[in-house]
Amino acid sequence: MSEQEAALPAKGGLSPRKRQQIGRGAQYAVLVVVVVALVAIADWEQIRQNFLNGDVAAKGLPDLFTVALKNTVIYTVCGYLLGFVLGLPLALMRLSQVAPYRWIATGYIEIFRGLPALVIFLMIINLPIAFPGFEVPGEVYGQAALGLGLVSAAYMAETFRAGLQAVPKGQMEAARSLGMPHLRAMVSIIIPQAVRIVIPPLTNQLVLLFKDSSLVLFLGLTAGQVELAKFGNDQASTYASPTPIFVAGVTYLLITIPLGYVARRLEARQGAGR
Repeated sequence: MSEQEAALPAKGGLSPRKRQQIGRGAQYAVLVVVVVALVAIADWEQIRQNFLNGDVAAKGLPDLFTVALKNTVIYTVCGYLLGFVLGLPLALMRLSQVAPYRWIATGYIEIFRGLPALVIFLMIINLPIAFPGFEVPGEVYGQAALGLGLVSAAYMAETFRAGLQAVPKGQMEAARSLGMPHLRAMVSIIIPQAVRIVIPPLTNQLVLLFKDSSLVLFLGLTAGQVELAKFGNDQASTYASPTPIFVAGVTYLLITIPLGYVARRLEARQGAGR
């Protein structure tokens, strides 16, 4: 429909464009009413005292950054690296022509994508029962990296698989026609291209893993091992105020929002380059 046709009134009524404008205006009006109502009924003094108490927030400094945020970053990075290292081989196994490799990779991916991350952490805690005398290196840091890594590897494997399948088949055929062995062609040509393709979703996975690091609290943490969620909850209990939880949430956002923005920019740049 052309602009002139859209502007013409329907028989006995308004034009489609006019109806669209009225509908959009109604949506804005509903939004304004909801916002005004929330502002009117909120007890701002109670909100300030309970969630924006500067004195309580200051008592958590500098440990909020030097302990809680530092540990959260360590848990996240270690889990992400382990997930990356495990995810790529799993993706290759998933695409392998050897059936047992495909079965193993598919089973791993389905199991660890289907189980809640909390269950994985609880299983890690009880590993010594199944394997007497076994201890995860690095104590809590190692357990956290293992739990987050096992979960993220399953998701990264599917991401890598999509990236590998997105590389044109002609790339491999050209490499093989030049006499390059299959393994060398994969390492030198296919995998680097696949990794570049999946950088945006891998960035999103980092954001998700940063939030999932809050589950580390179920491993039993000392004061020097706490992450942001545990730190905020402990401080809230100590000072009988939810302000530390609010501050911990804001600290999460200071990391996740920029990472999300980077992921969107990478996706947009990748889409523009196609």
